[in-house]
Order: sequence, then C-alpha cells, then structure tokens
Amino acid sequence: MKTLVITAAAILLMALPARADEAARQVISDQIAALQQDDFETAFTFASPTIRRIFGGPDRFGQMVQNGYPMVLRPAEIRFLGSEQTNMGLRQGVMIRDLQGVLHQLDYAMVPGPDGWKIDGVRIRAMPDGSA
Repeated sequence: MKTLVITAAAILLMALPARADEAARQVISDQIAALQQDDFETAFTFASPTIRRIFGGPDRFGQMVQNGYPMVLRPAEIRFLGSEQTNMGLRQGVMIRDLQGVLHQLDYAMVPGPDGWKIDGVRIRAMPDGSA
C-alpha cells in the first residue's frame, strides 16, 4: 500500500509541470488573441502585477506592444517551444511567424499568482540563422 501511495505521488508530481506548461501556454494564447483584436484592456489582464505597475494601464501597455513586439499583433503562425522552470516561475519559448514570413523566437517569463499564471516579461531572442 505504501508503494502505491509513493507511486501515485510521483505520478502527480511529474504531471504538475505539464499542467503548468499547459496553463502558461493558455495565458499566452489568450493574450495574443486579445492583441490580435487590438483589445489592449483584456491583454493587459494577463500581465503580472510588476508589468501592470510599470505600464500603469492598457493604453501604455498597448503602445509598448505595438512598438516593441509587433509580431504578436498579427501573427501568421504561433508554435510553442520548450519550457523550463525558473526560480521565479516558468520560461516558455514561443516561435512566431509574422505576416511577412519572418520567424521570431520569444521567451515569455511566467509567474504564478493567486488567479493563475501571469506574463512577467517577454524577451526576443536572436534566431540562429539571423532571420529575425
């Protein structure tokens, strides 16, 4: 019986990262869907408290996205890459092909909160072949 409990606990612990990945990916997908509709108010709700303090509101947040991350506004294709646990939460890789066909690799920093995962920053990574 004790072995069964330990095995069940091990299976549960292995499943937690997968659920965290899925939940984080859903938050990213939901934010991108809002951005595609120019719904910066909804997109802003997926930002962490730190990001919300930095930008103060959806209008400034929307301006930042338009100026710094235009590929997420009208992506032609989105593909989730690997993720890894960090000391603050989770880092989720995302590959985006923009409407011009250019690939962009982004790293989303995700932090847990009382109401689920929030986006705590996005970093554009250099593509290995220099295409972004």
